[in-house]
Amino acid sequence: MSTALSPRHARHPAGLARGIYLPRTADAAAFAMSTYGIPLLVLHTTGSAALTGLAFALEWIPRLAAFGWAGSVVDRRGASVVFCLASLGRALALAAGALLLSIHPSGTVASTTVMALAASTGVLTEFSYIAAETAGGAAGRRAGPRAHRVQSVLLGIDQTATLAGPAAAGVLLLAGPPQMLAVVAAISLLAALLALHTPPSPVTPARAPKDRAGAGLVTGWRTIRSLPALGWLVTGLTLSNLAIGFLQAAAPVIVVKHFGQSTTAVGLLWSTAAAATLASVALCRFAIDRLGLWTVGAACAALASLACLAAAHAPTYRSYLILIAILMAAEGGMTVVLRTLRARLIPTAVFGSTLAATILILLLPFPLAGVLTALTPPADLGHVITACAAVQALGLLLAFTRLRTDPALHT
Repeated sequence: MSTALSPRHARHPAGLARGIYLPRTADAAAFAMSTYGIPLLVLHTTGSAALTGLAFALEWIPRLAAFGWAGSVVDRRGASVVFCLASLGRALALAAGALLLSIHPSGTVASTTVMALAASTGVLTEFSYIAAETAGGAAGRRAGPRAHRVQSVLLGIDQTATLAGPAAAGVLLLAGPPQMLAVVAAISLLAALLALHTPPSPVTPARAPKDRAGAGLVTGWRTIRSLPALGWLVTGLTLSNLAIGFLQAAAPVIVVKHFGQSTTAVGLLWSTAAAATLASVALCRFAIDRLGLWTVGAACAALASLACLAAAHAPTYRSYLILIAILMAAEGGMTVVLRTLRARLIPTAVFGSTLAATILILLLPFPLAGVLTALTPPADLGHVITACAAVQALGLLLAFTRLRTDPALHT
């Protein structure tokens, strides 16, 4: 593409930062603070552990149900429009919740308010996330051979928000529920304003089929099936996510019951893993320049499999923490490869639908991991981790073996 015809945000880093990175940063911060903060808010307001768990479910179940709809709406209306409206809607919902809780700090109204916030912010966050990912995918396509650099920056933004968001929400909650919600609402409003600078979708919304909203996931699934490289990578990472999800679900039991640590040690475990992932993403950005997508992806897959197998037999908490950090760092490297491949291969006209289908497939093992954790006696968790690690290793081996000669990973 010639410089004369290139959009300004593709030619200047400042435009990329203003149109893609800054809106994504604000949205990721609101995403993390609402996702982790609202269950804390429910517990603080109601004092009920059961309602806290229900609030977490109310956040995620509508998100999973909204994937296909969100993807098709983004394809029809454009990423920047959906990004702005979803962030604005979340800001308004949080502001209304802050007002209601300031008037009714406890009781039935307060309980109803926080549960409604859990459901509404979950759906609106899904729309803003799909829109932000679509905008990031478009930026990666414009970056051409440097697409992995754009994706590594976006992944770094997400990981930083995941690292800082829950802690920030917990600190803000000390000032009071209305104050916490007001701050998150302000960040959501900032994301909506910054989204006005997001480059418009290259697809003309008026030309998109009007019936796609009901067939978004079908469209995405068909696109994945038509792209073997993407299909194999998604399959391998989905099987890997079964192990990741089980380790996440079982971590409190393993750390507290098996290693005799406090609940604070569970938070330290995932904070260390998030920091390792950030370092891995930064390293992979340069490693892909020199070694290519397949080499970096295959190395990360091997490292993840070995770390997961070793974690099942870790003798101490410190060794377990180190192995989990290595595992999540390797997972971060494979995520950079997936995002880059996704930006290269998915057609622009169906990017939102295919992105939604891809994310939904990757998230499906997590509920299964929760069920496995609930059904497994604490003494047998190590055996289940070993089995999940074996499934992970087999899935990643098959995926990267099939992708070894695929031109999509060697461009």
